[in-house]
Amino acid sequence: MLARLLAGPVSLERQLQLMRRDWDQRARQNAHHFVATGKPEWTDEAFFASGEQTVADTILGDLTDICQGKAPAAMRVLEIGCGAGRVTRALARLFGEVHAVDISEEMLHHARRALAGIPNAHLYRNNGMDLGVVPALPFDFAFSIIVFQHIPSRQVIASYVREVHRLLRPGALFKFQVRGNTADPSTPDNTWVGAALSEDDATAMALECGFEPRYSTGAGTPDFWLWFFKKGTDAFSL
Repeated sequence: MLARLLAGPVSLERQLQLMRRDWDQRARQNAHHFVATGKPEWTDEAFFASGEQTVADTILGDLTDICQGKAPAAMRVLEIGCGAGRVTRALARLFGEVHAVDISEEMLHHARRALAGIPNAHLYRNNGMDLGVVPALPFDFAFSIIVFQHIPSRQVIASYVREVHRLLRPGALFKFQVRGNTADPSTPDNTWVGAALSEDDATAMALECGFEPRYSTGAGTPDFWLWFFKKGTDAFSL
């Protein structure tokens, strides 16, 4: 797929290079701030407390759709774009097993330190568009927050959605954010203000990738939340 997408003024290959370069640079400069821009400086305690609050706000009130009758401690979950481990650490306290990816080795350096001694959390540096580094296991839930808003390519976002579909068990939920304010411009080389999706774009992407787009909130805003459920009830297979 990568070879087919290299045409254009900013190729996909170049976009991935820019994403890795820019996020490594941001991590070296101020990892906590660029993960959570609400404060210019964070203490470790406040930073990870904000991750716990994110899980409380976005997951604990949504356990019916997320767990579907399973105990959280019995679930294997996937996180896209873990950054410095802010949310990953909170996920690992709730769920039985967490696998998380990020494009930035510098961000993962911070995440590994934050997750030291937490054996049910597993971190991987990926190529910025697929999940080939993640073990081919059946996942019960996938999650991403404040990540796709920075990705400058709809092709990359769609690639992640297809890859999540590959790893989720049938019926499982992928809950994630994208940038929904399509009226605001973005450029292919901007790794901070990413590509935006409309409601129609999101629905089409879900269906093309084998998901049922069951709910959404925040269309037209920077925080467009999507609930994609993997179709089917057959046993997990790759």
